[in-house]
Amino acid sequence: MRSAHAKIAFAVAAVPAASLVAVLAAPSSPASAHGTLSDPPSRVFVCEQEGPENPKSDACKAAVAVAGTQPFYDWNEVSRLDAGGRSREIIPDGQLCSAGRAKYRGLDLQRADWPAKAVRPGPLTVTYYATAPHQDSNFEYYITRDGWDPTQPLRWSDLVPLATFTDQHPSTYTQWTLNLPQRTGRHLLYSIWQRVVGSDEAFYTCSDVDFGGSNQPTPPPTTPPTTPPTTPPTTPPTTPPTTPPTQQPGDTWTAGKTYAVGDQVGYGGVTYTCLQAHTAIAGWEPPNAPALWRSA
Repeated sequence: MRSAHAKIAFAVAAVPAASLVAVLAAPSSPASAHGTLSDPPSRVFVCEQEGPENPKSDACKAAVAVAGTQPFYDWNEVSRLDAGGRSREIIPDGQLCSAGRAKYRGLDLQRADWPAKAVRPGPLTVTYYATAPHQDSNFEYYITRDGWDPTQPLRWSDLVPLATFTDQHPSTYTQWTLNLPQRTGRHLLYSIWQRVVGSDEAFYTCSDVDFGGSNQPTPPPTTPPTTPPTTPPTTPPTTPPTTPPTQQPGDTWTAGKTYAVGDQVGYGGVTYTCLQAHTAIAGWEPPNAPALWRSA
């Protein structure tokens, strides 16, 4: 029985030389693959350059752990065949770097340690590496907003337009100059390459850049709390002592009524106070009984 190596050697020897050369020269990437931003390098290009089998950065290691190595061998086809200028409609928030494709989901990892190019505000020349340039194309470039958090999902609303180049005829390496705004910390440079003639296909890139400093926006100056004017403590109103209601002259002295000490009655327009408890009888009217009544 022939060994497996012998069978392989026989099979190779049986292939005509021209055919064998064609097989070995055939590209492993899909025919629809066409390019990516190489400077600043896109995430997919960074991981391809590090080596999909043994990436160096923690971010690329995590991306390979999530989606495998194949996406980084196919680094130049982060694209959508059905785009046709409708990128915001067909690609959900949080999936902008992968173009909404599960195959490239590792590119959407929300991390603050993706390898990033150091940049500063002002002119920046970018380079697009197209393995299959297409004529009549539009290129759009964006930067993430001030205060963007790289540990949060990237949303369309996080992108601020930088420049649009229409009716372009890219070569293998095409350069444009962008004007970067004032930023601090880590940000993403995002691009859309939309074919215009002959196809609805579009390509997408996420390139990490670092302006230095923190991503946190500068907090507004703190206004010291306003001290309310000192108000003297409110003194509860003084309630005058309750005086037992006095019998007015209308509470007239009445014979046959029993009175206690302190009771007051009116008699002849004068108020009298009872000095001794008693039962009134005719003849003991207050003016006539000073031992029982005293005028107020």
